[in-house]
Amino acid sequence: MLVWLDLDSKDVNIQLGRSKVVRRAYGIDEIALVPGNRTVDPEITNTSWEIGGIKREIPIIASAMDGVVNVDTAIALSKLGALGVLNLEGIQTRYEDPNPILNRISSVDKDNFVPLMQELYSKPIKEELITSRIKEIKSNGGIAAVSGTPIAAMRYREIIENSGADLFFVQATVVSTEHIGPEKRGSLDLKELCKDIGIPVLIGNCVTYEVALQLMRAGAAGVMVGIGPGAACTSRGVLGVGIPQATAIADCASARNDYHKETGRYVPIIADGGIVTGGDICKCIACGADSVMIGSPIARATEAPGRGFHWGMATPSPVLPRGTRIQVGSTGSLERILRGPALLDDGTHNLLGALKTSMGTLGAKTLKEMQQVEVVVAPSLLTEGKVYQKAQQLGMGK
Repeated sequence: MLVWLDLDSKDVNIQLGRSKVVRRAYGIDEIALVPGNRTVDPEITNTSWEIGGIKREIPIIASAMDGVVNVDTAIALSKLGALGVLNLEGIQTRYEDPNPILNRISSVDKDNFVPLMQELYSKPIKEELITSRIKEIKSNGGIAAVSGTPIAAMRYREIIENSGADLFFVQATVVSTEHIGPEKRGSLDLKELCKDIGIPVLIGNCVTYEVALQLMRAGAAGVMVGIGPGAACTSRGVLGVGIPQATAIADCASARNDYHKETGRYVPIIADGGIVTGGDICKCIACGADSVMIGSPIARATEAPGRGFHWGMATPSPVLPRGTRIQVGSTGSLERILRGPALLDDGTHNLLGALKTSMGTLGAKTLKEMQQVEVVVAPSLLTEGKVYQKAQQLGMGK
């Protein structure tokens, strides 16, 4: 196999075959962060960031998945300094009382899981529940961040705006500003939506410089990066589509920087998927992300609605499911997972503490400085010297 350095693109290109040259891409597990020439006390590091004019202390967003966020967790996450996004096409807007439905999902065996999900999610969305869920979050002091597919954006945009939502996440497996569809079927104009809906619109998901730049030019208040790396997602196996997260984040962060130079407008990059530990969060930010969107780590909270299970947004598809249900267990409260103190030694508790400690070790006082730290390719980072942990299933060997 022939490998050469393209001096124009600064990429390592690999000749896959006579008719195809490919670029090497890297995942989160393949990189490591390099300490610089100073350190900082973690207590004086600043992890705050801003999304759609809303300032948050913790750069963590809980994914819009039914096993992760309901009204109560959205409120709790807001009060803890993070953010939770409610899925407007899920259980919460189809059933007045979601608890019996969630009990069925958590108790079904794996062979009957997909048919059950397709049955449960076939019930129509109730528009009045969209309004009531948003207002319930707001009335209890939470930030009402909600998510829907492009189809939901077309159908429910007025309801979302009139209900007082603070942020609207438009999410699909892959999103773009140019969509070619069948005749007589409407398509979403993202630029018009961002301009006219009256609340900040965050758009995803994408993995390339070009699409990220297009979404920013369309008016996105934030761009979500990641296709298929989520713990419960099977899109990469079903569709064969995706780019490993480290490379995807770095490419889209480059688009953000170039767009900022062009316009003076800064659009946050949100790394979405494939993030399990505090170390993963640190590496995403070092690659250029402003925050992360996580599902399975929050699904492990005792307050999470999934009863110790986690499943993706595309899992209930009636035609082509692209997700599964995984058992993550319940390991502690939302506060313990986000702020500590940690009771586990595997990096899944006190995510904020992990980020602040890593920033201090690397000499970064702010997230902007964290984005500038040196990154190296290190495929042995998670295995080097960990023979006993792996053999005994302790710490990083679990």
